[in-house]
Amino acid sequence: MSFSRKKIHLVKLSALFVLIPALYLFSSSFLPSGYNGLNLGDRMPMSNLNMMGVSETGYSLESLKKRKGLIVVFSCNTCPFVVGNDNFEGWEKQYDNLNKLASKKEIGFVLVNSNEGKRDGNDSFEEMIKHAKKARYEMPYVVDEKSKLADAFGAKTTPHVFVFDKNDALVYKGSIDNVWDSKRTKTIPYLVNVMDYLAGDSTLIESITPPRGCSIKRKK
Repeated sequence: MSFSRKKIHLVKLSALFVLIPALYLFSSSFLPSGYNGLNLGDRMPMSNLNMMGVSETGYSLESLKKRKGLIVVFSCNTCPFVVGNDNFEGWEKQYDNLNKLASKKEIGFVLVNSNEGKRDGNDSFEEMIKHAKKARYEMPYVVDEKSKLADAFGAKTTPHVFVFDKNDALVYKGSIDNVWDSKRTKTIPYLVNVMDYLAGDSTLIESITPPRGCSIKRKK
């Protein structure tokens, strides 16, 4: 969806935050006690953790990283902020173009499903395969068993974006863009800007932005 078209959804997006139960919004959802997540400059944790992808191929973050870095997006099959609903198109609609842009700029791109609390339901591996096929994902979509990677990152929502540079240092964490901000005067494509920065095409203005989405469903 183009940035101009997103403006049309401003009122609808505001309604989305009212319609979705508070249980699903902005919660760390059983993050390890006292841990607030990765800080800028921190090294990529668990980079060699093997995670099964919907292609039934195992991947590690290290294997997915490209010459200029890696984008890790915590996602899922059902969150309205990912898949959309009548009030919001959903950030998932941008995944394909973001992945293509990342590839062009020599940056890896991976979707991670850490919803261990829904692994017997809508976020099972079988449902992930179906969802990836329906959404026509061209990027790896992997299972984070027991939410290990989400815990190591301090990931809170779906989606929640973490970007690492060529040296595995965290340079950005937060939202894909600011379409969720009802007070915005313009749409800021945070993730696109970070990719431009990693490619050496611009300076980086926003390094941390608030994540917006459904809480990651960890098991207690």
